Amino acid sequence: MKLLPQEEMSNFYAMGEISLDGSIVPVNGVLPGAILASSCQKGIICPRENAQEALWASSDLQVLPARNILEVLNHFKGGYFIPAPVMEEIPQQINYPDFKDVKGQEVAKRAAEISASGGHNMLMIGPPGSGKSMIASRIPGIMPELTSKEILETSMIYSVAGSIKEGRLVTTRPYRAPHHNTSMPALVGGGTKAKPGEVSLAHNGILFLDEFPEFPRQVLDSLRQPLENRDITVSRVKSHVTYPANFQLIAAMNPCKCGYLEDASRACSKAPKCANEYQNKLSGPLLDRIDIHVEVPAQNPMEAFDKKAAENSAAIKSRVAAVHEVQRNRFAGGVIRNNAQIIGEDLEKFCTLEKESKELLSKASEKLNLSMRGHTRVLRVARTIADMDFAENIQRKHMAEALFFRQLNYAR
Repeated sequence: MKLLPQEEMSNFYAMGEISLDGSIVPVNGVLPGAILASSCQKGIICPRENAQEALWASSDLQVLPARNILEVLNHFKGGYFIPAPVMEEIPQQINYPDFKDVKGQEVAKRAAEISASGGHNMLMIGPPGSGKSMIASRIPGIMPELTSKEILETSMIYSVAGSIKEGRLVTTRPYRAPHHNTSMPALVGGGTKAKPGEVSLAHNGILFLDEFPEFPRQVLDSLRQPLENRDITVSRVKSHVTYPANFQLIAAMNPCKCGYLEDASRACSKAPKCANEYQNKLSGPLLDRIDIHVEVPAQNPMEAFDKKAAENSAAIKSRVAAVHEVQRNRFAGGVIRNNAQIIGEDLEKFCTLEKESKELLSKASEKLNLSMRGHTRVLRVARTIADMDFAENIQRKHMAEALFFRQLNYAR
């Protein structure tokens, strides 16, 4: 309609929806839009509700938060100036559940620490009530704080998904735990607008899938691409969008449908056949992509109650942070962030094996019939365990523990 000065407007990008009464209503994706505007040395006009979101793009970005189209017209005509928004403080970190509440299960807690230290995927298997969900919910609390780069990456995804709360960035590790009736579009992304799914909302954090075999097999197999490539491409008729999906998969399952495979007094009449049928719901290629497999056995409640308080999350987190610092120094300047991402030539460069550990891996590869992917993932886990000991090379004990957590057959 030529109501706005073209020369001045050329210095701005605009995002928002104009309703029939002229008001400008909030939209998704303002944060990445503002980052684009900043990179092009332009300002951004956006809905007032999205102003806080836009401010995080750059301290030099000019943000004009408008309530309606008349404010925009009057601002550029000089009759009214839209006040500049003021950045609000980032909210404090949330308090995760503490590992001190988990009594016993030392092997599973050790596996969780290795997983958090190197960014490795983990599958826990055990009867109901053994503590699998408790352990999973506490893993984000022992992981290092998000870096500024990770905060921006994660927040952009939440912005596109429309999940930014009060315009504030996502400053804590995401922990997503979708139900097993979750559809494929909800898990990997999709819908009419190709929105990001749970795998992207868990970027830089944890995707916890409880009752793992209860998810439809087609849905689970859709995880294979993001687990390998750390991104996911959502294809629709009008759009093809690739979202980041660098998440840690933490899964939990019962050994069989009833869950009491090893308890003769409670197991169903179909045991152990039911265990094979239940576990066969998980495809071999999917299991092959999970680095750590750990059993979480049932505990006697009275014995667990009498045990002393376990080590708290703060103590574990300090060790995990030290291992992450080792990895930051190792991969400085590269695209790799942790040991779980080591590929190709970097395996030989960073995963130096001592003679005894190399012999052990060779024998185990034949006995366990490891695939090339499985072989790679054992090396990655062994590298993390060696880092936990601040060892330069992978020793036999590090390899032995990595192989111990490479169990793929749970049926008795």
